[in-house]
Amino acid sequence: MSGKLHTHHLEDAESFVAAVEQASEERGLRLTPLRKEVLELVAAAGKPVKAYDLLDHLRERHGNAAPPTVYRALDFLLEQGFIHKLESINAYVSCHHPAEAHQVPFLICDNCASAQEVCDARVAELIEAQARAFGFRPQAQTLEVHGLCKRCREG
Repeated sequence: MSGKLHTHHLEDAESFVAAVEQASEERGLRLTPLRKEVLELVAAAGKPVKAYDLLDHLRERHGNAAPPTVYRALDFLLEQGFIHKLESINAYVSCHHPAEAHQVPFLICDNCASAQEVCDARVAELIEAQARAFGFRPQAQTLEVHGLCKRCREG
């Protein structure tokens, strides 16, 4: 993982969902049909997706989906580390490493809304070390860097 930069959605959505299904089975988790469907929608989006966009897609398929249903599924997927929430834009992305718990920074393009996961453990370790140096005990960290991606800068 160290020193590598990956674009979001390294794997295709189908492979990602299969990896989450396997991780769920190994952990004894129940990936309900709704949770799986929300996961598939996040994975297929190809960029950060908002909860209400997910709700709209579910309503197209089922007609009666309600916000609490979507948020419960998202909460489960977040809790298990299968997806990440980008707080600054209030959107969700699938995780490159659904089988392992980790903290990663994201590079978010303010023009096209793409998000890149920075898969470099040194970043999270540095933040945690700095926090400890100040006597601070971190419980979670989210680092989101905003700017323009290469494609938007060159386009």
